[in-house]
Amino acid sequence: MSLPCSGAPSPPNLPAAPVLFISHATPGCGSHNTSHNHYSCSTASGRPTLQAASAMPSSAQVLLCLAAVLAAAAATTAEAHSQCLDNPPDRSIHGRQLAEAGEVVHDLPGGLRAYVSGAASSSRAVVLASDVFGYEAPLLRQIADKVAKAGYFVVVPDFLKGDYLDDKKNFTEWLEAHSPVKAAEDAKPLFAALKKEGKSVAVGGYCWGGKLSVEVGKTSDVKAVCLSHPYSVTADDMKEVKWPIEILGAQNDTTTPPKEVYRFVHVLRERHEVPYYAKIFQGVEHGFACRYNTTDPFAVKTAETALAYMVSWFNKHLN
Repeated sequence: MSLPCSGAPSPPNLPAAPVLFISHATPGCGSHNTSHNHYSCSTASGRPTLQAASAMPSSAQVLLCLAAVLAAAAATTAEAHSQCLDNPPDRSIHGRQLAEAGEVVHDLPGGLRAYVSGAASSSRAVVLASDVFGYEAPLLRQIADKVAKAGYFVVVPDFLKGDYLDDKKNFTEWLEAHSPVKAAEDAKPLFAALKKEGKSVAVGGYCWGGKLSVEVGKTSDVKAVCLSHPYSVTADDMKEVKWPIEILGAQNDTTTPPKEVYRFVHVLRERHEVPYYAKIFQGVEHGFACRYNTTDPFAVKTAETALAYMVSWFNKHLN
C-alpha cells in the first residue's frame, strides 16, 4: 500500500484512502458521541477507563466496559514487549552462509569503526544506520553489499559502539545511553569527510537508525533519506526534514504503525518543498527490511522489494 507522495511518480492503482484509522473507542459504553455516531468509554492516556455514573448502568454496559478495561490491560502487557527486539540476528553466520564483500575499518572521522563496501572512488555514498542489534548483523551487511553493487560507496558505522540491545537489558536505560539524536550529532565528522571527498551522500536507517537518519535529514549533511520501520520518529520530525525522504512502513508494526506513517505524510503533504514517498508493506512486522526470516520466501521477497525502493530513491535524488 503506497501513500500519496510528492516529487516522485505515483505507482499505478494508488488507493484513494491509503491508511484506515482504527478507532479505540468501545461501542455501547459511556456517553454517546453524535459527531462520530458511536459510543465510547471515557479515556485516560488513550486507554478505556471506567468512571462513576449517577445512573446504574445496564449489565451489558458493565460487561462491555469490563471488556474495555481487560483490553487495556492486554495492551499494557503488549507494550512491555517491543518489536524492536524481535528476530535478533544470528551473528554466527558471518563468513559461513553470507559471504561479505566489504571489510571493517577503524578510526573513521568521529572515532567510529564501520563496515564498508563498494568502491571508495564512487561519487555517491550511502550511510546505513543499524537497528538496535548493531552494525555486525549479517543481513544488514548483506544489504550494504547489495547497495554497493548498485554503484555506491556504503558505510555502516558502529554507532552503538558494540553495546547492542538484547532482552537482558533494560530498554529505557539502554536508550538513554544510546540516544540516536546524539549519535547523529557525533556522526557529523563522518558525513563531513564524505562530502569533502566530493561525494553525494544519502542516509538509510532501520528501527533505531531511522531516528538517527531523520535527524541527519534535518541538516545539510545529506541529500536524501530513507527510513525503514523507524523507531521513535514523530510527525514533528517531518516539519524539520530538509531533503527528499522515503518512509517504508509495515502493516503489523506496533512500534510505528501505519496510522503514524500517515501522520508523517500529512505533515509532509503540507510542505511542498520536500519530496517524499511512503509505502506500507502488507503482511509484515517491524524489522521486516533487515531482520527477516531467510527461509521464508515471502519475507525475503518483501525485504528485497524494500531494498529496491531505497536504492531507487537514492538513484533519483543523488547526483
